[in-house]
Amino acid sequence: MLEIEKIFKRIIQRVNINLRDLAFDVSPFVTGHIDLEQMNKFYAFYGITSDIPLDLKLIHSSLAGSYFLGKCRVTDSLLYKSDIRGDELKRKDSTFQYKNFNIDLTEDELIDIKTSALIKTLVHNYSHDPETPERFFIKNTLSLDYANIHGSPSDGCFLGPFATVDLTTMRDCVIGAYSFIQAGEINHLEVNPGTIWVNSPGQFNFLYQYPADKLQHYIQVTAGGYPQGLLIDFIEEHEESFNRVFDAANLENTIKVPETASLDRYAVVLPSTKICENVLVAQRAYLENSYLGRGSNAQENCFIINSHLQGCNVTAHGAKIVEADLQSNVFVGFNSFLYGKQGSRISIGTGSIVMPHTIIDCKESLSIPADTLLWGLITNQAELEMNSIQLDDLRKINTSTNQGNMHFEGHGASFVEAFRHRVNHILEANGAFFHEHNNNVKGHAQNNRKLSLNTIQPFLFGEMQGVYPDITILPQG
Repeated sequence: MLEIEKIFKRIIQRVNINLRDLAFDVSPFVTGHIDLEQMNKFYAFYGITSDIPLDLKLIHSSLAGSYFLGKCRVTDSLLYKSDIRGDELKRKDSTFQYKNFNIDLTEDELIDIKTSALIKTLVHNYSHDPETPERFFIKNTLSLDYANIHGSPSDGCFLGPFATVDLTTMRDCVIGAYSFIQAGEINHLEVNPGTIWVNSPGQFNFLYQYPADKLQHYIQVTAGGYPQGLLIDFIEEHEESFNRVFDAANLENTIKVPETASLDRYAVVLPSTKICENVLVAQRAYLENSYLGRGSNAQENCFIINSHLQGCNVTAHGAKIVEADLQSNVFVGFNSFLYGKQGSRISIGTGSIVMPHTIIDCKESLSIPADTLLWGLITNQAELEMNSIQLDDLRKINTSTNQGNMHFEGHGASFVEAFRHRVNHILEANGAFFHEHNNNVKGHAQNNRKLSLNTIQPFLFGEMQGVYPDITILPQG
């Protein structure tokens, strides 16, 4: 048996042991999903910049097509086309504030991945677990295509395709396909597919459940099968463009990029696209015939096609925007799917918030007013009215409200302000507000221009085929 097979079987066993109380077997969801014999055909790569601590330890693992940046350690794990982005990890001698606690950090934070299989998964941000402020751990965890583990330590969990865990600590949980969870700490919980849950105890609780029959059109996965649905089909339609980017050793930028913006080497940008000042385009983003105004960003696994983003727009990890016009300061959350058509475009007004994992799939033009919160499945005007609320109206809620499959309770004003604060932080971290003449602090859009990329390869033959040598990469000196 090849060593890579031993690693994979060990991961499956460890995850199943953790999930034994839920009687959940991950084997049928992953066996055959990755062709282990093909893993040696991909290289991994890592970024170097003077702004981010370099400390990579890759031990007895397979890393096919994966990207590393920052301080990371991967042990006895299998990563397949995953991005481990540690450019926002907490730094030594800083202070991490958690509720009423000010936690002093004695060392740089580390992303620590052990005995896990991450398939086309993004790991980003920093640990929000006050018990491990210097260690963002992921162990005994398995996640499927285009899941996001965002500031969410995970122990013994399974994430379905397009699932997102955000600012949450998880232990022994199953997160269903296309579910979004931001709930502090969860244990021994099985979350149904299409659950959108944002919970801040004592402040607010937002819960939406996709109709199961309608969600299956967009994404579904069954034991023994592969992920299927429109979301997967959409990505596969554009896969060839990414093959060209990853197959070439060097590529020239096809468009002009301002000095204060950055375009990642592993992003796809097709002609007729304009990138303005302070724009960040991350790896594996796809842009076609679109306009990104000053301070906007396209994060990992985003698609922006035939669309106009006026400025300071956040397109969060995995979001897709097609045939749409967004005014300024619009937030489009994780893995959302804004799917307008020619002649049936989507228009979203200034300051609106598209909740994570929202699907707008319209066959008629839809115009969303400024300062609107949107969620769930929207395919026509009636569903838009059911699955949206003006932010001013939400601010007035202090008890609870129900709209269709959405239930909200708590303080609406706290919910709105939390989102506003989060969006502003994202824009600031990405360098959206940078002005070179005012000595503003630079963000990712400016700093990533100094990023250099390096490749590493696995063993090509023998028992270790597909496994990478144990490697430690440190800065000189």
